[in-house]
Amino acid sequence: MSASTDEHSGHGHDYHLVDPSPWPALGAFAAFLLTFGVVLFMHPDMLGEGPEPMISSFGAFIFVPGFLLVLYTMFVWWRDVIREAEVEGHHSPVVQLGLRYGMALFICSEVMFFVAFFWAFFESSLFPKEFPYDLAGGVWPPKGVETFPTFGLPFMNTLILLLSGCTVTWAHHALREGDRDGLIKGLGYTILLGLLFTGVQAYEYGHATFTFTDGIYSSTFYMATGFHGAHVIIGTTFLIVCYFRAQKGHFKPEHHFGFEAAAWYWHFVDVVWLFLFCCIYWWGA
Repeated sequence: MSASTDEHSGHGHDYHLVDPSPWPALGAFAAFLLTFGVVLFMHPDMLGEGPEPMISSFGAFIFVPGFLLVLYTMFVWWRDVIREAEVEGHHSPVVQLGLRYGMALFICSEVMFFVAFFWAFFESSLFPKEFPYDLAGGVWPPKGVETFPTFGLPFMNTLILLLSGCTVTWAHHALREGDRDGLIKGLGYTILLGLLFTGVQAYEYGHATFTFTDGIYSSTFYMATGFHGAHVIIGTTFLIVCYFRAQKGHFKPEHHFGFEAAAWYWHFVDVVWLFLFCCIYWWGA
């Protein structure tokens, strides 16, 4: 047993016994409100017959508190984790290893999340005459669907994300070398590129010739690219938190799992976009 472990944890082992916390229960309740409110807003007929505008408004009334509660839960829960690492010193090397395993498994679950969207896309695109939907002309893309030019905005966003992967790697190497200025600059550039990607995608959506309800092509397109866009926003938020933590000096060359997790997540977002670009924007168009 090392002296540092006794000093920081107060236990005769290297593990962290987490104190009781209300945040998991609050997070589950917030997620329920968020999901139920969104579903009710999009499908007001699920409660039976009635004035749809009123039911949709009721769904929004449930969705907004749920969304705010999710944000609050994220803030206070991550605040406690940062305090455990920086103030209370509970994140021993063994605990950090467990956190790495947890992040790796979380990313694996996210991979399967997107596999479902790719499955739906390929099932309808590879077998347009057999798919149980009325595809115009039995071809893919369905007749009448005007797809995006592959090497227009989609290609621009691809370059933006690839460049952001380079800048976050630069930040990581700077951190490992003890270069705090390089870390902050690399994170700042990555955040700006993430915001730029989101802005370009919003512009793209605003000029699309099809909506979410225009058939299986639009549904699979918006589900896959839309959820990826949500992951970009989450990853950008993750990096913004790391940016302010880096300015406060939280990250050390030998102890920086918070940043490492954000970098892993961002690389995952990059790889998913490459598959989206090649399969949906290029091949699928």
